[in-house]
Amino acid sequence: MAERNEALVEVRELRKYFPIRRGILQRHVGDVRAVDGVSFNIYQGETLGLVGETGSGKTTVGRTMLRLYEPTDGEIIFEDSDLAKLTDSQMRSMRQRMQIIFQDPYASLNPRMTVGGIVGEPLEVHRVAQGKEKRERVQELLRLVGLNPYFVNRYPHEFSGGQRQRIGIARALALNPDLIVCDEPISSLDVSIQAQVVNLLEDLQNRLGLTYLFIAHDLSMVRHISDRVAVMYLGKIMELADRDELYLNPLHPYTQALMSAVPVPDPVVEEERQRIILEGDIPSPSNPPKGCNFNTRCPAARDICFEEEPGFVEVESEHFCACHVVEQEGRAEIG
Repeated sequence: MAERNEALVEVRELRKYFPIRRGILQRHVGDVRAVDGVSFNIYQGETLGLVGETGSGKTTVGRTMLRLYEPTDGEIIFEDSDLAKLTDSQMRSMRQRMQIIFQDPYASLNPRMTVGGIVGEPLEVHRVAQGKEKRERVQELLRLVGLNPYFVNRYPHEFSGGQRQRIGIARALALNPDLIVCDEPISSLDVSIQAQVVNLLEDLQNRLGLTYLFIAHDLSMVRHISDRVAVMYLGKIMELADRDELYLNPLHPYTQALMSAVPVPDPVVEEERQRIILEGDIPSPSNPPKGCNFNTRCPAARDICFEEEPGFVEVESEHFCACHVVEQEGRAEIG
């Protein structure tokens, strides 16, 4: 576990709104609030898991942190530099220290480029290595991720999904980054391959001192790889705590519902568990509810939940939650 006083990234009140435009004149009539006031730290050498339903804003958080999407508001402090305020040229030099592993290994690799060209492209773009030096570095990276270094002249279609994702990981490692955003890197892979890729990511973290933001749907895998876990819903973080604390003592009603859906490999325990079924669908991020974002589906909602937005406060030591009921009673008892 990383030391709590060594924050590599500090995200403060991050917002990313996508404008809605209509008519011939493309008038601005509203916004899709994909990320709406998110704050968290990622500590040096740790893995922060980010979970939530589809459409909750997880991927947008990761891409906005790296300035692949321009933030609407907020701060992204990376070792005393606010990435949100850097110019394009300043951001270009910072990109060497932060990379991303994309979700789809089939769409994220250029089918017209060889493996050597794909993995070596960051080295050329940032003028780190060329010629023989670049080729040797590419072969070293392929070895690092468990691929044959002599595959440099092959094309992506000659590899399986798991091998393609390893190529994507090698590309992300090319510039020796400090931070890697793992955007659901295993969700499109076979179950038998997922564990291999996760074990590879853990091994690379131990060997190279990497820091991960690990975005995923698989709650069991997130618990395995993460040091801390943040739960997102409709553009906001509902709860953030150490992984074991969050799984054993979920406070927020939404977190409790998510954890009740995680299967337990014990038929006796599984039979006695109570599933929490949330009614209704996730609201549109272009028209979020007044008050708490979760109030339309929350079985523990009070009157205040429909009027005031809850603050994201530290309820217990290193355990943060955004819920009026938790603030008042210590825990939302719904299941």
